[in-house]
Order: sequence, then C-alpha cells, then structure tokens
Amino acid sequence: MSISTMRLTFAAAGLMLAASASGANASYCGDGKTVTFAGIDWESGAFITEVMKTILSKGYDCQVDSIPGNSVTLEQATANNDVQIFAEEWLGRSDVWNKAVEEKKVIAVGKTFVGASEGWFVPDYVVHGDPARNIEAKAPDLKSVSQLTDPKIAEIFADPEEPSKGRFLNCPSGWTCEGVSTAKLEAYKLGETYVNFRPGTGTALDAAITSAYLQGEPILFYYWSPTAILGKFKLIQLEEPAYNEACWKELSSANGKRDEGCAFPSGDVAYGVNSTFASEAPEIVEILEKATFPLDEVNASLAYMADNKVDATAAAAEFLKTKGDIWSKWVSDEARGKIEAGLK
Repeated sequence: MSISTMRLTFAAAGLMLAASASGANASYCGDGKTVTFAGIDWESGAFITEVMKTILSKGYDCQVDSIPGNSVTLEQATANNDVQIFAEEWLGRSDVWNKAVEEKKVIAVGKTFVGASEGWFVPDYVVHGDPARNIEAKAPDLKSVSQLTDPKIAEIFADPEEPSKGRFLNCPSGWTCEGVSTAKLEAYKLGETYVNFRPGTGTALDAAITSAYLQGEPILFYYWSPTAILGKFKLIQLEEPAYNEACWKELSSANGKRDEGCAFPSGDVAYGVNSTFASEAPEIVEILEKATFPLDEVNASLAYMADNKVDATAAAAEFLKTKGDIWSKWVSDEARGKIEAGLK
C-alpha cells in the first residue's frame, strides 16, 4: 500500500469515526424524528399535551404531532411506538397499559400532577338545596353510593328515556373509567335500577353536567380532578367502601369478578412513555421528569378554557406566557429564551 493510499484510508476511517461520534451525540429531535403525542380528548390531558408539544417544538426544535383516539387505543399505540408520549396516564387503571408495562414496552416518567382524584358525584344542591336559586334539597340524607339502591333515590335521577330507572352518566365508551364505572354499577347491584348512559365524547359529558347544573336538575355522574367542572361547580363526591387492591384488581379487569365495589385508588398520574423512545431520547425524558404541573394551576387553566371558550392550544399559550416561573424550571435557559421568543 502506497503512502498516499494509506493517508486516504486513515482519512476515511477518521471521517467514519467522526460521523459515528456525531450520531452518538445527536439528539432525538436533532435527527429529525417526530415526537408523536397521544391526542387525549379530555380537558386536562389536551391542555398538558399542548403545553409539552409547544415546549419541545419551540424550545428544542422538535417536530411534534398528535394522533386522536380513545385512551385504550392510544395506550396500545404508545406500546407499539406509534405514539411516544401519553401525557396524562393514570397508572394502574388499564389492562392494556398494565400488560405493556409487564412486557417492558412502556414506562412511567415523572408526575404529570399530584393530588388527582375521581369518583361519583352529585350537585351540592341535591343534598343541601340552593336557596339563592330556590332549589330544594331532594336527597338531604344522601352521602354514599350504597344509598343509590333506594328506589326513592333512583327516582330523583330518573332517566328521561326510561323514567322507571335512574340514570348514571358514565364516561364515553373507550375511556378506561367507563369500564371501571360499569363494573361498579354491577358490583353495587345498581345495574337493574340505573341506565348506564355513555355520552359520545368528553365534551358531551361536560355539556350534560353543565346543562343539568345550570338548570338545577339532579344528576348522578362520574368525574375527576383536575377539571374545570370541579373548579366551577359545587359538587359532592359520594362515599364508597375504602379502596383495596384485591377489589380494585377485579373492577379494573375486563374479566374480573363483580362481587364487591370500592373507591378508586388515589390518583397516580405520570407521563406514559414508549420504552424504545425513552432509550433514544434521554434529553426529552429528563424534561418530562421535571414537568409536574401544580394541580391548582391546571384547574385554573381549564377554567380559563371554559370561561373564554378557547381550546387547549390557546390555554397552553396563555399558561406559557404567564407562568414562566413554573415551567422554566423544567427546561434549559436556552430553551426558555426560545420558547418565550416563539410566543411573542
């Protein structure tokens, strides 16, 4: 081999090493890959998704996208890496998610927010009345789910289409909470006396609650926090038997027994992340680990959406413009400057 040939060979090897090093140090977004979020359609999930999409796109030059679907479908998409980030995953609630965890296809990262809760609610005026609106208390002794078996209580929540039964307003079909509440109706022996009504969308669920509340009508429904509904309206959560793991395992399983009901577990909410993506994008995982939204700020943003009739994108922009003291702790100084410039 001639000296010139050797020089060319060494030069080529050097270029290959340099390219390899560059590839090893390149970020996920720097490689031009798209970060796809679950297009969650409930308020808090949609709001948080838009905040995180904006942070990644404006602060870190990421290509971002989201795909719509119900929670079960989007959880499976996260397991398949068609979706990389599910921004509001309620851990332990879904067979699909639990299986994906066992198969090491997904991981939980950080805490999206802390202090979340869920359960069955009625308006406060059903129990205490509302003198300011001339509403009399129709169920002054109502405190717990066990009392719903009383025919007189069921009559208060009469279903418009089957007035001989009460109506329970459930989550939309396909939401994890719909399956659990359906299981609870059976476990509490309410399946024969209440219509299990499932609205078509989260928006329809909110509209039904809001309409009933503003008209002072009795309504029995599932809901959760953080939400604008709980921030705007005075509601009472009905008591249930204390949560226990064995009971919950049966209720949350599609093929579980329905022998007993119990309360929802305390909310443990994280960013659901595809495992392959997590290994390829540690810099994004680091952001998610820090990005915990204060619960009162989420409620405030959701109320902003409702009061101003704006969507999650507008609420996210408002949050980023006015709450820099919160989200700036999640990102680098350089990213903060880029995000603030991008919002002007």
